[in-house]
Amino acid sequence: MEVPPERLVSWIIAFAQRHGGAASVTPGADGTAVTFTVADGATAECHPPFPPLSPHPAAGEVRGEVRGEVCGAGEVRAAAEALAAHAAADRTVGVLLVRLGGYAAGVFAGSPPRLVSSKTGSRLVHGRSAAGGWSQHRFARRRENQATTALRAAADAAAGVFGQYGPDGLDAVVLGGDKRSVAGLRGDARLIPYLDRATMRFLTVPDPRLAVLRDIPRALLAIRIRLTEPESDGLAPR
Repeated sequence: MEVPPERLVSWIIAFAQRHGGAASVTPGADGTAVTFTVADGATAECHPPFPPLSPHPAAGEVRGEVRGEVCGAGEVRAAAEALAAHAAADRTVGVLLVRLGGYAAGVFAGSPPRLVSSKTGSRLVHGRSAAGGWSQHRFARRRENQATTALRAAADAAAGVFGQYGPDGLDAVVLGGDKRSVAGLRGDARLIPYLDRATMRFLTVPDPRLAVLRDIPRALLAIRIRLTEPESDGLAPR
């Protein structure tokens, strides 16, 4: 599940209360996640965007040594607040969304993120043909050429939008669309410095239009949570 930064603290507190109240906080060794374990054994493994976690003054519970011991409500709140603050921090982020035939490249800046530069577009790429023989081969070649042209247009857009900032002007790059189309851009030398800054989080989106790009901050900042319920004792109710 995904929780926006502004709701994370209340979500964690409610989670602890539903499962017995007490909680321990265990930061991951690589700074990519924080796990809240509550009294009945349930866990909420929280993965914030843009790891590793920032050395925030209130994040001692998050950035310190792995503890795993029972914390007070104030410590649990502080850990959740540190996660939320990290997710919502002021950054300049490049976003590239590509699906076969469509693309959207943009740069977001500030907190909350604001779209400050963008370019979107589309190119015709025919679907696959069910015909056989030479017609199928001709159609496949035409479709391959169309796909190449579409990916080149996406690369041109990304190079133009990101190039206004340069690799060092972007804190991170987030990719999305479909992975096969994005993989087709990795051979473009202009994009290598930007793709090297890409986060592990991949955003699966529909047709990458401007409206979709403008709505990306919700997925961009969300904390992804993996919930694990407590193990059952295996006893059936009488």
